[in-house]
Amino acid sequence: MTQSPDTALQAKKSITVIGGVVNLVLSIMKIGCGWLGQSHALIADGFHSLSDLLTDGLVYFAAHHGSQDADEDHPYGHARFETLATVILGAILIAVAGAIVWDAISRFFNEQSLSHGWLVIGVAGISIVSKEVMYHLTMRTAIETKSDLLKANAWHHRSDAISSFVVLIGVGLEMAGYKYFDSIAALIVGLMVIKIGFDLVLDASKELVDTALDADKVDQIKQVILRVDGVKALHFLRTRKMGEAALVDVHILVSPMISVSEGHLISETVRLSLIDQIDNIGEVMVHIDPEDDEVVSPSLALPIRKDLLIKLDEAWSEIAEKDQIKRVNLHYLEGKVVVEIELPIPNVKDVELLKQLATEFEKATLSVPVVAKVKVLFS
Repeated sequence: MTQSPDTALQAKKSITVIGGVVNLVLSIMKIGCGWLGQSHALIADGFHSLSDLLTDGLVYFAAHHGSQDADEDHPYGHARFETLATVILGAILIAVAGAIVWDAISRFFNEQSLSHGWLVIGVAGISIVSKEVMYHLTMRTAIETKSDLLKANAWHHRSDAISSFVVLIGVGLEMAGYKYFDSIAALIVGLMVIKIGFDLVLDASKELVDTALDADKVDQIKQVILRVDGVKALHFLRTRKMGEAALVDVHILVSPMISVSEGHLISETVRLSLIDQIDNIGEVMVHIDPEDDEVVSPSLALPIRKDLLIKLDEAWSEIAEKDQIKRVNLHYLEGKVVVEIELPIPNVKDVELLKQLATEFEKATLSVPVVAKVKVLFS
């Protein structure tokens, strides 16, 4: 069952606060015990947990501000606050991890030895268990709220569990007499954090430059559109992300002679079908086409209604019944215009008279060069 926006927002905030508290406690424990035990690997892992704490802050910020409605200054909403914050966070992670790697390399050239090894191993073990639990709790909430951001945060929790496992192995090997393995573990953790930072920056940058959704998702969107009754084909399909939501623009081809209201109904059916059937579709813009204009638009050079009606009025000047015209419909197709003229049925319902009147209107209307076909209707 889909959660209401308020319930989903509260669930996101709650799991994020819990994760933040866990990361804060683990950061203090790891950095403090790492310094006490002279374990550079555990200190590096502590900064990894600290980076996860920053990520939790980002998620909370994004969940709160990104969920705000669009306003006059931000007509498309506030989701890109999250994107900008992600780029900043990724850059900070890369810088911090770079310092960790540099310091880990420098420790290969000094004789500082590990102490309180079992304390270090105990803290690493606590981190592995607690972060794996947070991974499962966060992922469950992410699935319930359909939040890609929470899914990413869940994987941050698991990456911290993995880095703590690396610390545990490295410290264990160092305690067993294998020199430098604590520094090797610190180096591995640092490189892991660098990768996380680069991934954050890369993913956010893709969103900032409006990179399309993955091919499978785009194909799924196409199939939903083509299943809508009245859609003959589609083109100019464009997709992009804004925060957790995906935005879709598409041109659909419909029968050229249907009414504007029917075309609008088809477009609304497409829009609502995508929002209902595809996860995280935030906004859909549907353009109705009566003909395929993907390569060329032959009707663009034709006169608009106001100018064409002036030409038609001149062509009808010799027909007395022109003032009785109820409606003129114009269909712009293949570089020409199909004109539909609706006239009232006269009191004397002489069929031959009606045929003659229709012929007069057809002949006069076809004298206008851009007109390809004429239909005269009586009602």
